[in-house]
Amino acid sequence: MARYGQLFKDKAVSRLLPPESAPIETVARELSISVTTLERWRAEALSMPARERAWTAAARFEAVLMTASLDEAGKSAWCRERGVYPQELEQWRLSATQALAEPEEARASPRETKADRRRIKELERELRRKDKALAETAALLVLSKKLEAIFQQDKDEDE
Repeated sequence: MARYGQLFKDKAVSRLLPPESAPIETVARELSISVTTLERWRAEALSMPARERAWTAAARFEAVLMTASLDEAGKSAWCRERGVYPQELEQWRLSATQALAEPEEARASPRETKADRRRIKELERELRRKDKALAETAALLVLSKKLEAIFQQDKDEDE
């Protein structure tokens, strides 16, 4: 019997619940999980209070987009239906705006990327060299201990 982590379960269930609401058969086929298992996971998730259910990043972004054109009363009604506080929705909007504000600064330039690749190669080369040196040292240590053991036996036999 396969065991799945909680993160995997949460992601699978979030695809079944709004706003995505994917058909259970589709999700089961894509994830190679039985429909009954997904139904059980969905039932467990729905039995929890709405406040404890996890929203994926895509679902949060979609919620921000859906509520962007609504007035305050409409946003409040939408939030009540889905168990979200309006303050949470505002936080999601701010974080989405921040993420989209300055994408150029977040990305590395081609020159930085090339320098990073070169540095990674150097570090990997150095790591391989040190691994070889460590293996050689360990082999020499083992051989020296064996040699000491052999000569110790010869001394014992002579006495």
